[in-house]
Order: sequence, then C-alpha cells, then structure tokens
Amino acid sequence: MGDVRRIADLLNLSKHTVCISGVGMQSENGYSILRDGEESYEIEQEYGYSMEEMFHSRFFMTHTEEFYEFYRKHFLAQLDIPPGEGYKCLAELERMGKVQSVITKRVYGLPERAGCKNVIEIYGSILRHYCTRCGKEYDLDYVRNSKGVARCEKCNVPLRPRAQFYGEQIDNQVFTKATDEIVNADVLMVLGTTLGSDVCRRFVKYYEGNKIILINEDHHYTDKMADYIIYGRVDEVLPEIVEELKKRESGAKSVTDSVINAAK
Repeated sequence: MGDVRRIADLLNLSKHTVCISGVGMQSENGYSILRDGEESYEIEQEYGYSMEEMFHSRFFMTHTEEFYEFYRKHFLAQLDIPPGEGYKCLAELERMGKVQSVITKRVYGLPERAGCKNVIEIYGSILRHYCTRCGKEYDLDYVRNSKGVARCEKCNVPLRPRAQFYGEQIDNQVFTKATDEIVNADVLMVLGTTLGSDVCRRFVKYYEGNKIILINEDHHYTDKMADYIIYGRVDEVLPEIVEELKKRESGAKSVTDSVINAAK
C-alpha cells in the first residue's frame, strides 16, 4: 500500500504524466499475443505461413482472400473482448487529470475503446480501414459486416487496416508526437512491459526526468532503470492507485467544504 501512496503522490504533483501501455496489459485483458509462443506456432501450422509473413503488405496484395480469412479470425475476432480494468483505470486517470497521454504499439484500440482521448498508436489501429486507391475511410462495423474480403464501395478495391504491416516504418508524424510527449513528461509510467521492450527502447531515451514508474508482473534486468517499481498485474495495481487518488480528492473536498461552512 505504501508504494501505491507514493505513486499517488507523484501523480498529484505531476503536470504532465505519460503512460506507455505494453503487451502485458493486452495479455491481462485476454488477448492472444499472436507473434510469440504457442499462438504463432498454431498460425503457421494452420496456414503454412508465419504471423510476420501473413500480416505483411506483400501478402495482403498477393493473397488477399487468405489474408482476410486470417485477419478476421485472429485479429478482428479478438475485438469481441471489451477493455478490462487496466484500460478503464487509464481512462479514469485521464478524466481525473492525472494522465495526459497514452502511448501504445498495440493495434486493438483498447485504451481508446476504454475512453482514453489522447492516445498515440505507434503502429496504428485495426479499428479503422481505408481504400488504398481513393483513400476513403471505413469504420470497423463496415469491415466486420462485409463478407470475405471487405472492399471499397466506390473502387471495389480491398480495404486495408489503418495499422502498419510488418516491415513498414513508423510514420514520422506519429514518432515525433510520441517523442514530444516523452520529452515534456514530468512522470513516465511504463505499464505491462519492460524497459527493454521495443517501444521503451525507442522512446524512453528521450525522457529527461527522474520519475519512471514501472508496473509489471515480471522481473527484468532493465528494471534498474526505473525509479519506482510495483511488481504485479496492471489491472490490479491501477485500481488501487485510482482508489487512493479518489480518497484524497474526497478528503480535500470535505476539508474545503468545512472551511466554507465555518466562514458562513
């Protein structure tokens, strides 16, 4: 509990807190981690191609029907699982003014779907799709309600997810926006990943402060780079932090009300 109180102190004092949401939060939420482990092996056994080969622009263009079969089963189907407590707490912290932005490379839009407003999606999102010929945007419902390959109503061209395929570079504007957020951060919270992960290696080096908070279930040799650590599930720790902050807000309001009433 002492660690939770200390984190609440830091968030209360911070003017600009940035969160990096990692793969652990997605896993806690019940989403498969397709690139690693058993799921990756099963995909290769089922289709004869690796995960990296199938979620690639070349495969999308040359094996479009197979791509969509794989994409619907292993990506779009996971969207049936709603955001859990970890993501809901991120949105609550944002509403409370304790978190200013969330950075993630996950493509399922979980922070956004939970209610977060300022989300930087490093690799884009599968919540949105577009026509590669005319550029028209299509929402998720249109794609999910389509049969087989989702196509542009005007061009009859297969719609592509607004997410980066393997091998594609991060959009410069997105990279700059994420970097600027890190540079301006008083507090940096790393949630459900290690400081040695790809997204942290790319961006943490731009952080100029001394308040890196790490909340993660597993230990890692890069933990020494963090200034404050809580080992545990993010969806269990963040609710405690939110509760602590709300208790303080409630207590402060009670004191203010008492002062006002005494002055009357």
